[in-house]
Amino acid sequence: MTDDLDLVLRADRVLIDDGFRPAAVGVRDGTVVFLGSRDAAIRGKVEHDLADDEVLLPGNVDSHVHVNEPGRTEWEGFTTATRAAAAGGVTTIIDMPLNSIPATVTPLALAEKRSVAGAKAIVDVGFWAGAVPQNLGSLRALHDDGVFGFKCFLAPSGVDEFDHLSTPQLHAAQAEIAAFDGLLLVHAEDPGVLDASANSGGPRFPDFMASRPPEAETTAIAAVIDGVRRTGARSHILHLAAAAALPALATARAEGLPITVETCPHYLTLDDGDVADGATQFKCCPPIRDEANRDALWQGLLDGIIDCVVSDHSPATADLKFVPGGDFGRAWGGIAGLQLGLPAVWTEARRRGIPIESVSRWMSRNPADLVRLPTKGRIAAGARADLVAFAPDETFRVDAVRLQHRNPVSAYDGRELSGIVRRAWLGGRPLDTTSPMGNATQLRPETRTKPASASIRR
Repeated sequence: MTDDLDLVLRADRVLIDDGFRPAAVGVRDGTVVFLGSRDAAIRGKVEHDLADDEVLLPGNVDSHVHVNEPGRTEWEGFTTATRAAAAGGVTTIIDMPLNSIPATVTPLALAEKRSVAGAKAIVDVGFWAGAVPQNLGSLRALHDDGVFGFKCFLAPSGVDEFDHLSTPQLHAAQAEIAAFDGLLLVHAEDPGVLDASANSGGPRFPDFMASRPPEAETTAIAAVIDGVRRTGARSHILHLAAAAALPALATARAEGLPITVETCPHYLTLDDGDVADGATQFKCCPPIRDEANRDALWQGLLDGIIDCVVSDHSPATADLKFVPGGDFGRAWGGIAGLQLGLPAVWTEARRRGIPIESVSRWMSRNPADLVRLPTKGRIAAGARADLVAFAPDETFRVDAVRLQHRNPVSAYDGRELSGIVRRAWLGGRPLDTTSPMGNATQLRPETRTKPASASIRR
């Protein structure tokens, strides 16, 4: 029956199966139940025609967000983070296990996270757990509690409550996680390379880049690949910044190893020429690199070696970002980009002649498939009705003070970007950035029957 729908959306350009076409989308009980011609004879309790300059996209799935609540809520919290997500067309986030206190490394800490988020989430929220030396051997309990996977660091994380793994511990974690078909996320920087490259810091961005060279990433990624070969564990490389790692990753993928890769908007849209000395709002780890490296990351996306583009939204208070003297060595490392990811990536993609269909796939369907949420990140019959009306040609200038995340710090401040999120729907309901309506207590991986690397559509 198509006469008792909750919502009907009609648009000239609806993204369906990697292409735009005129269509009507019918929603019942939060699910897309009808896709047909734009003038299909269907009726809904609420009906909306998109404007001529709008396209209908699936809501983005951002699988790399640091919310930091509880414990460091002055950095970011679930109210402000999910409000920023909604404003940026992100309808699902997966929260990282640090920098909250306690870190999400025990079932009790996970329960606390869910409890805090449940009353505040404007969009849907899921959770990663941490793999740290102290909880190796007991990860199955967190998996059974519904985390989407486990994050580890191979070098110091920057916070005392989240220790990094040695290479033998990395391989032990991979073996443990492989036993229950879990997913390991790896911040891949090698501590030996970082120690050998350390310098005295200061305000010069080239000195900061030199302190975290591409070799730190390539060496660590080689250890991850070795562990995947040993154990068969599904492993995911977080925030790839060094394009020098792409050949090894391509070889691993050609072998059929279950390894996936993400990069972030700041690595695709910024390069070292954008970063003035002392401009510590651009500090992140691994660092933003040079223009040739940025070009190679784009090619990695086009070649299918990189699967996903996610924010690594890692905010902090202004006093931690803007330290005296603009010292990159002392400033907190992290880019607050949750609200701006879609327009930032689309702006650069359009400049390169890359269609928005590709951008949407990298930021919606592929992350959804990575975390095994097969009904999110797409517009299809049976899919969750998480939808975004996006005006790709409208431009705006970023004003950090007007962004929705907690602290008014942004590497994009003052930049002109293309693409405005005009409206969004979560499960067919209009997203209101002032009203908690997200699912933050029950969101779990929906299937564990197929490796994510096999299900991602490139």
